[in-house]
Amino acid sequence: MLAHIDTSLIDWSRAQFALTAIYHWIFVPLTLGLAVIMGLMETIYYRTGEAKWKQTAQFWMKLFGINFAIGVATGIILEFEFGTNWSNYSWFVGDIFGAPLAIEGILAFFMEATFIAVMFFGWQKVSRGFHLASTWLTGLGATISAWWILVANAWMQYPVGMEFNPDTARNEMVDFWAVATSPMAVHKFFHTVLSAWVVGAVFVVGVSCWYLLRKRHAEFALRSIKVAACTGLFAALLTAATGDGSGYQVAQKQPMKLAAMEGYYQGEKGAGLVAFGLLNPEKQSPDDGVDPFLMRIEIPYMLSMLAERDMEAFVPGIQDLLQGGYTLKDGSVALSAKEKMERGRQAIAAFAAYRQAKAAGDEALAQKEAETLKANMPYFGYGYIKDASELVPNVPLTFYMFRVMVMLGGYFILFFAVVLFLAFRKNLSEMPLIHWVALLTIPLGYLASQAGWVVAECGRQPWAIQDMLPVGTAISKLEVGSVQTTFFLFLILFTVLLIAEVGIMLKAIKKGPEQH
Repeated sequence: MLAHIDTSLIDWSRAQFALTAIYHWIFVPLTLGLAVIMGLMETIYYRTGEAKWKQTAQFWMKLFGINFAIGVATGIILEFEFGTNWSNYSWFVGDIFGAPLAIEGILAFFMEATFIAVMFFGWQKVSRGFHLASTWLTGLGATISAWWILVANAWMQYPVGMEFNPDTARNEMVDFWAVATSPMAVHKFFHTVLSAWVVGAVFVVGVSCWYLLRKRHAEFALRSIKVAACTGLFAALLTAATGDGSGYQVAQKQPMKLAAMEGYYQGEKGAGLVAFGLLNPEKQSPDDGVDPFLMRIEIPYMLSMLAERDMEAFVPGIQDLLQGGYTLKDGSVALSAKEKMERGRQAIAAFAAYRQAKAAGDEALAQKEAETLKANMPYFGYGYIKDASELVPNVPLTFYMFRVMVMLGGYFILFFAVVLFLAFRKNLSEMPLIHWVALLTIPLGYLASQAGWVVAECGRQPWAIQDMLPVGTAISKLEVGSVQTTFFLFLILFTVLLIAEVGIMLKAIKKGPEQH
């Protein structure tokens, strides 16, 4: 199957999907973050009846609405690309992958669409309590939408709750709740959504500090900063905690990704976590004998603690995962990459033989081949891998992006703590240095959010679905030129949309909150 596909088609299709996903994720975190912050502001208005809190909530709702509209447009295109660019993927697992996306569209999207209208246009038409409920339900709808999308993504990282049907050549769902509540999905949801709250909080604090710099709307800005910084500190601390849970899940389900995140080639007991390091660019392959680091600072035993909750546990490195032979937790011996590839080829051959036997009416042979297929199905995707080196993701990209995400996560905790202290204990409105720091922190929020997705998606390459379907077999058979053309069309379209959104947002920010 791979032999008939131009690798440039694979690369361009991946680039197009990555482009769409990156642009989409510019808008989603701010939507989720602002939903919580404006909900808290309106709750304060509901409890106190003070018009200044209504004014504050209305201003951030305006920015929420601008951002929400553009995010929907990019999200719809992203879902269509599964059918246009990844038709083999859609055929192979569409019965499973399509279910959470359908629920997201039917339940969450309609919920958002219903209550967002009341939120924007119902201030004078419904009671304060009903309007407050509509605001929170709009945010809840966006969060539920994120839940089902992240369930779908988590299933790609750790496929569960399905069986392969050789008669239809499709994977079919047999346990919906296993898919919807897998540990990978739960940890991914909380980590991702809480990190989005951080982005929203960083945005609100930064914009509010701009007003303080310009000596405008100081009371409004300080009110916004206090709510946003409290939300941000809470979310940043929980993001760190859920990040630990996500790391444990990666260690258990995607050990190659963990090894790439750490630049970790040779496994050992009591493995240390690299706090800071510079990779050696001369390192070309796992077994070339070149030291993977030019320099590094390790936290002793911490990787073993993160991966196995045991300071003395053995953690396999890239070389161990390729060569196999180490003892797994269940007492069995890990297979090498070549053994997995061979068993994958046996699964593919058994599937073809099963189809031929069924066509010839030989039920006995078909049953025999079906048993062989079932025994080797966990390694089905390895049958399409030509060289074991393909199983190693881009180590430098994964390693550095992981550290960008973690270091910025620590910075945000410090940032919100300092801002809160200054807002409540000092005169923050007279500290221009902090104002500039807050403004420059806005792009760092987006950088950390994007870095997390780079680690999640690039770290699991070459898999579209972990161990089941490589990217090269998930693709549609298209002309390379058509994918290149749509890539640049989307690049232009999304860039125009982003420029338009930024322009509209800046205009609204310069105008400031409505004065009542």
